[in-house]
Amino acid sequence: MRRTFFSFHYVPDVWRAWNVRNSWVVNPDDQASSGFFDSSVFEASKKESDDSLKAFLREGVKNTSVTCVLAGTDTWSRRWVRYEIARSLIKGNGLLTVYIHGVKNKDGLTAVKGADPLAQMAVYRTGNGIYLAEWKGDKWIKYDDYTLAIPESDLWFTAPSDNNIVQLCNHCMSYDFTAQNGRQNIGGWIETAAGLAGR
Repeated sequence: MRRTFFSFHYVPDVWRAWNVRNSWVVNPDDQASSGFFDSSVFEASKKESDDSLKAFLREGVKNTSVTCVLAGTDTWSRRWVRYEIARSLIKGNGLLTVYIHGVKNKDGLTAVKGADPLAQMAVYRTGNGIYLAEWKGDKWIKYDDYTLAIPESDLWFTAPSDNNIVQLCNHCMSYDFTAQNGRQNIGGWIETAAGLAGR
């Protein structure tokens, strides 16, 4: 069974996220081959300081092998979603985006499709190593919630060869939960992400 961390924008999307993360239960015959466990961090916003929140999120990602980013309207811009993506990359997790804007919330409403969060994070090379970048204020800047170099051996994809930005979405798959029958297929999507990362 694949242990999967779900990253999402808590306030507007928690209902959608619950529906997506529990969707595999509907297909009990498939649980062994394509089901997943998760370590979602639903209460992260209640922590008191940035450092304690970072520690909490690192712990959430710790025992997982895939991180599934559930993308609603504004997920791409959320600081802590970006941190979860960064820590997942550093840990070597498989990564994928699943758009959930088409999933109804508790009021029966869908949302506007947002940008791919994995397109807002990138890696690049300098003379001192490989670093993370993020799209912020209409430009790429060095990612400031994790500023250390990433060992090339920790990347499961080919490392950038120069200082040109390489978006994480270039190496990861994305899917639409509603349009692509996620209830039936999300287990397979997660297995694909794990396979790409050699997990």
